[in-house]
Amino acid sequence: MTYVIAEPCVDVMDKSCIEECPVDCIYEGARMLYIHPDECVDCGACEPVCPVEAIYYEDDLPEQWSTYTQINAEFFDSYGSPGGAARLGPTSNDHPIIAPLPVEPR
Repeated sequence: MTYVIAEPCVDVMDKSCIEECPVDCIYEGARMLYIHPDECVDCGACEPVCPVEAIYYEDDLPEQWSTYTQINAEFFDSYGSPGGAARLGPTSNDHPIIAPLPVEPR
């Protein structure tokens, strides 16, 4: 099990969660952040600092965002396990489901 970032993060990317993550497993895409499922140690430090409540423990993910478990995992298909977000840095990519989402004013 792991933590998952869901739709409320799209186009917000506050990044408070990145600062709290002790293992550097939260990576930056173009429009949202993603948690690497193999690097996450399930500490939960990221969840309470998210201002838009986009981070959930996988078992607690609301049904409407159930696909985000797969979205977070598949984001890393082309990156593998880089060994930390700082090593990879921000990317200009997003999962194919995220990239075409309409930009909504927040």
